[in-house]
Amino acid sequence: MAEQDTDILVSVEAEGLAVVTLNRPARRNAVSLSMWNRLEAIFLDLKAQPEVKAVILTGAGGQFCAGADISEFSKVRSDAQSGRIYEAATERAARAIRDYPRPTIAAVSGFGVGGGCGLALCCDFRVGDATTRMGIPAARLGIVYGALDTVLLHRQVGFANAKRVLFSARFFEIDDCVAMKLVDVRADGSALDGARALAGEFLDKAPMSIEGAKAVLEMISAGEAEAREAEILAIMDQAMESEDYREGGRAFLEKRKPRFIGR
Repeated sequence: MAEQDTDILVSVEAEGLAVVTLNRPARRNAVSLSMWNRLEAIFLDLKAQPEVKAVILTGAGGQFCAGADISEFSKVRSDAQSGRIYEAATERAARAIRDYPRPTIAAVSGFGVGGGCGLALCCDFRVGDATTRMGIPAARLGIVYGALDTVLLHRQVGFANAKRVLFSARFFEIDDCVAMKLVDVRADGSALDGARALAGEFLDKAPMSIEGAKAVLEMISAGEAEAREAEILAIMDQAMESEDYREGGRAFLEKRKPRFIGR
């Protein structure tokens, strides 16, 4: 197996939980250009697997991700033209994660900074632990973040905190991360264990309900709910016509756990 194939590991565990692991621990899992491209392909592939019900994004070696691999910038991001090509690759990866239709959880132990912070913000939830350090050092590097990354940051932490993160270029410890809502859940043990526990709340629920709820919430967040009312109604109708809807009703009446099949 080529080295670039082992830079990101993917496993699908029991009950449909997929774990995507950034696997460059010697570089604190810094993401190369080839890895940005692979992340896009991985999440598009997982999207096409209905048996995968949730995804955890994590990093090897006790670190989430130290951001983009700056050591290759002189080759792949040396001027405005190559920079735009590079940013297009990172944006495609971010959109593939953000638009994955089922729950996504970033398990952020250690550093989740720069592009690593951006990856975490693409997920539905971020779980941290006592070792977590998050931030965006763009102001130390002379970089201006693009619209997508900035929108995701602003959506998560609000206007003033987004300015604080970007202007200060600080790496915030876990208490500050929780206070700013960069981290949604602080795990008692490792972030990965906490992420597994959170995922466990979703895996036995009706997949169509979760996918529909995520789609509607994203439309609301984007201010598009009224314009896309017909699409929302179609999502609701599809769920009402599903076998899972009928199974949920039967299970309630029979006082048993429902067995959802995703259709």
